[in-house]
Amino acid sequence: MPEPHLNGAYYGPSIPPPLKTYHRPGHGGGGGGCCCNPFTCCCSCIFNCICTCIFQILCTLLIIIAVVGFILWFVLRPNKVNFHISDASLTQFDFSTKNNTLHYDLHLNVSIRNPNKRIGIYYDSIEARAMYHGQNFSIVKPDPFYQGHKNTTDLKLVFTGQDSVQLGSEYDFEKGTGVYQIGLRLYLRIRFKFSWIKTKKIKPIINCDLKVPFKGNGTFKRTQCNLDW
Repeated sequence: MPEPHLNGAYYGPSIPPPLKTYHRPGHGGGGGGCCCNPFTCCCSCIFNCICTCIFQILCTLLIIIAVVGFILWFVLRPNKVNFHISDASLTQFDFSTKNNTLHYDLHLNVSIRNPNKRIGIYYDSIEARAMYHGQNFSIVKPDPFYQGHKNTTDLKLVFTGQDSVQLGSEYDFEKGTGVYQIGLRLYLRIRFKFSWIKTKKIKPIINCDLKVPFKGNGTFKRTQCNLDW
């Protein structure tokens, strides 16, 4: 309501003009948002796409490999090949302390059983080593052969001759008992065959720990061997 002693209306003091504010683009937050570099955004998107594609491809390959492996296993139903020493004969095992020479005559029969119905085995290379308490004293190399489905093959090994070795007190003890702890190690190079498909060569090792009686000191007991890859 205007005062009576004033000429005209009075509306209070004058209002100062508003201050002008300036915002530089790209600095600070609050209302203006951020400006994105298009090149950086494109690179990030491409990288994410590549990673996603690689992950999907790897997952697909793993699934395919798993399915193929299951199908092969279901069709072939592979079983382990069994190695046994079915017979052993030791007619000479004399050690001379004068020149550390071992004279030996050892005959072994290795029974190899392939129980698989659809898988044959190529024995491309066989190296048989006769050992006494960790020391090799003879090596023979039988001829290669092929073993068919559900087949048992007898492999005859003959170790005869002499070799220079270092033997300890175990020899005297076992000579007294008439039973020698002899090891047989087979180094194989084999391939598996299914229909017309042949695998690459693999190199398993067969270990056999034997207790072989000297002639006339008992009967050899059939012994199972162990597979070592």
